Order: sequence, then structure tokens, then C-alpha cells
Amino acid sequence: MKRRWKSILHSLIVLWGVATLVFFLFHAVAGDPARMMLGQVEDPAALAALRMEYGLDQPLWVQYGHYLEGLIPVGSQPDGGWGMRWPDLQTSYQQKGRPVIDLLAVTLPNTALLAFLSMGLALTLGIPMGLFAAIKKGTWLDRGVVLLSTTGMAMPSFFSAVLIGWIFGFLLAPWTGLPMTGNLVELDDFGEFTRVHWRNVLLPALTLGIRPLGVIAQMMRSSALEVMSQDYIRTAYAKGLTTTQVMRRHVVRNALNPLVTTVSGWLAGLFSGAVFVESVFGWNGTGKLMVDALESRDFPVVMGCVLSLSAVFVLIQWAVEWAYRWIDPRIAAQ
Repeated sequence: MKRRWKSILHSLIVLWGVATLVFFLFHAVAGDPARMMLGQVEDPAALAALRMEYGLDQPLWVQYGHYLEGLIPVGSQPDGGWGMRWPDLQTSYQQKGRPVIDLLAVTLPNTALLAFLSMGLALTLGIPMGLFAAIKKGTWLDRGVVLLSTTGMAMPSFFSAVLIGWIFGFLLAPWTGLPMTGNLVELDDFGEFTRVHWRNVLLPALTLGIRPLGVIAQMMRSSALEVMSQDYIRTAYAKGLTTTQVMRRHVVRNALNPLVTTVSGWLAGLFSGAVFVESVFGWNGTGKLMVDALESRDFPVVMGCVLSLSAVFVLIQWAVEWAYRWIDPRIAAQ
């Protein structure tokens, strides 16, 4: 119990540190947000009114206090009472004062879908590839798996995104039927939902999953080889168990333990690494939202994206601790 409370406190400190860093960093480099919102308009009265509306006329430490207060999920309600509430991530400077939390509610699920599909692809292919390479150690099949995984790890996301999009979305488009760009949900001219295009997620998920696929295959191979060299594996073979039985009963679960940390780190990285992939494929996710906000200097949106990705990272770390306790009961007993 003490360890869990310590983990929660550590996570809160991390989120507070990220919020503080992005707040002062963007306020130091952003310039005058009111002037950016008005563009070429130089009306002093309009500037003053806009600064007052967004609280930009207050001292920086007061703005910082209001910003932190808005992030706390417990506070005053519209009816005057107290209770749970959604964090207030301020409003967009460029999108007609639209709340940042509303923008993230649309884009973050798309990024999460892309990240989990990419990691699912990497796990589905990487674990069998690593086990197969460990069983066939020293053969040309083992060397082929190592070569493929090394190539996947060496390819930067932006390069593989352009390459995969050009090959499967342009050259082979008549046969694959896959577009180079597109979102999951199609909307009509009035912004109403019309249909879902699952094929639009294939190329970005493949692109984003190539690097973790190579890492997982290499890690699984090394971990499986280490487990297969243990005495209890030789004892299992001496009892007459087949290779399939030994792999299923003894090797796989023990080899997965060191893989959990790798998967968690890469899953968190996929959320932030999706920036390039989403921009290339036009995927309406948090990464693309952040890039567009940087181009228009819409810093509340950028800050909201950074904070949301940090919160996702913290949640993944909690999930990793739970996974460790499930895989290794000795950790749960501590």
C-alpha cells in the first residue's frame, strides 16, 4: 500500500513539473497572445478587452495559479457546489475560443487507436518472430529475423511514413485500395457523421509499428534464449515434453517479463512519436493537432497536447506496475 501511494505521489509531481515547465516556457517565447489572435488589427481597445477576457492582463504568477487550479479535477461547479470536474485546459486562441479539452476529446482517441493498433501489430508479429528466431538459433531463418528487425529499428518514422505511403498509397494504390491520407471518420459538409473508413488506419498503424516490431522481436529472441539456457528447461525436455509444450508452459511467460518494460516505453513513445506519422498521413490525432497549433502559435492547444500525452505516459506506467504483479507474483508479495 505504501508503495502505491508513493507511486501516485511521484506521478502527481511529474504532472505538476510538466505543467509548470510548459506554462513558463510558452509564456516566455509566445509573445503577446492577444496580438496573435487579432492578427493585423492594432486597436488598443480591442487588445485590452481581449487581454481582460482571457486573463492576460493579470500578473504571470496569478495566471499560473489559475492555470494550476483549472487542472485540478475537483473544484467548484457551475451551480455553485463542489465536486468532480473535467480539467480546464483553457481555450484555443485560433479556433474561436473553443475549449482545448473539446479538441483533445476528438483527437486523443484517434491517437490512442493508432498507438494501440501499432503496438498490437508489433506484439502479434514480434513475439512469434523472436521465439522462432530463438528456436532456430544460428540458422539462416534466425539471421533473417535479426536482419529484418534491425532494419525496422533503424528506419526513422518520418522516412518510413513517406516510403510506405508512396509505395502502398500511390504506386500500388490500384491494387491495395489504400489512400495516402485520410481520417477514420468521414463527415459531411455540415459536420455530421457519415461513415467509418478503417482502411485509412492501416498505413499509419503499419508505419508506426515497424520500429517497436523490430525492438520486440530482438528483445523476445534474447530473452527466450536466456530462459532456454536455464536448468529447468533442460529438465522439462528430459521429462519428455515437446518443444511446443516447453515453449508454451515455461519459456513464453518467463521471457515476457523483461519485455513489459520495453513495451510500456514504446507504447508511451508511440503517442508522442505519432506526430510525424499523423502529419504525413493526415490522421486527425493529437500529434497533427499539436503541429497545426505550433504553426499558428496556438499555445494553449500545444500545452494541452503536451499535458495530455504526459498523463497518458503516467497511466501507462501504472498499467506496467499492474502487469509486473500479474506476470511475477513475487513483486505482488512485496
